[in-house]
Amino acid sequence: MGDPAVAFRGVSKSYGGDKPALRKVSFTVARGETLVLLGSSGSGNTTTLKMINRLVDPDEGEIEVEGRASRAWDPIELRRRTGYVIQDIGLLPHLSVGDNVGLVPRLLGWSEKDRGARIRELLTLVSLPPEEFGGKRPSELSGGQRQRVGVARALAADPPLLLMDEPFGALDPVNRRRLQEEFQALRDRLGKTIVFVTHDVPEALRLAHRIGVMHEGRLLQLGPPGEILDHPANDFVREIVQLDTRETVLGR
Repeated sequence: MGDPAVAFRGVSKSYGGDKPALRKVSFTVARGETLVLLGSSGSGNTTTLKMINRLVDPDEGEIEVEGRASRAWDPIELRRRTGYVIQDIGLLPHLSVGDNVGLVPRLLGWSEKDRGARIRELLTLVSLPPEEFGGKRPSELSGGQRQRVGVARALAADPPLLLMDEPFGALDPVNRRRLQEEFQALRDRLGKTIVFVTHDVPEALRLAHRIGVMHEGRLLQLGPPGEILDHPANDFVREIVQLDTRETVLGR
């Protein structure tokens, strides 16, 4: 099996105040797995995600990424090896779509020829024909199109690990479902390791290999979607995964 792609061992974090952001959190993410962290605002999901690429460092405990202690990674090197997709996308408005996608390869010193080929490949992969969209500015795109560009940019340097923080949260239900389906197909094709944060229970159940349910900085339960549905660890988990969700998502 080898080392997991990500490992948390007794990780805690406080930003001050009465409640820690994380409390002794431990879990691993296997290579090629999609782990969805599910919880409400303030549960610790985003802090957990940001610790993986050292946007935040822990107060206690150990984190390993690709078999190496996170503190041993140079933060810039780690972030360039980690794709990062967020809800508001963060595209640079003064750059074209193509230049946004090619930003990390340019920082890594790729040749113009190689960057151009990669940009065309990725825009095609996310269903944005490069001849139509490569020269546009982000302001000319719909929300769903901008989100696709964000995913393409995260994949540009072919990172082994993707971090996704509420990536589809700002979209309307129709576009959100469409992008979820495209994400599943893309994930299965590329075999990336993905840690995905969401507050949306149906989204978690659709997309995850395993779900980690978080609340007030604690990891309450970790397991496959069916296990979370059928054997909730406590009343809190039971309440957030309700019967109508079960019927809607799994047809059960």
